[in-house]
Amino acid sequence: MYAIIEACGKQYKVAEGDVVFFEKLDAEEGKKVTFDKVVLVSEDEKVQIGNPYVKGIKVEGKVVSHGKGKKIVVFKYKPKKNYRRKQGHRQPYTKVEITSIKTAAKKATKVEEKAEEKVEA
Repeated sequence: MYAIIEACGKQYKVAEGDVVFFEKLDAEEGKKVTFDKVVLVSEDEKVQIGNPYVKGIKVEGKVVSHGKGKKIVVFKYKPKKNYRRKQGHRQPYTKVEITSIKTAAKKATKVEEKAEEKVEA
């Protein structure tokens, strides 16, 4: 099972157990993060495509760490004009481990199981 989610202005293909690098998110390390903008969900041979998003689907993850990417050099240059500008940049990121993809069917089965437990008790 995998899903395509929209986060930070980009689309990411994620599955349970994947580790994904997002642009900097406002969440502390060890906290849960929920992505509800799911564009596509593929479960076995069944594919759901959103218009623009699939309703009732959520992707949950856990923030592993924050950091900065490799340094890139931004060099502006105009020939014959003595114009040169050199600047470095390191893009901040958030490392997230995807824990679960919750669908409406999974939610319904969990509710039924809890109801059965209450009846037995």
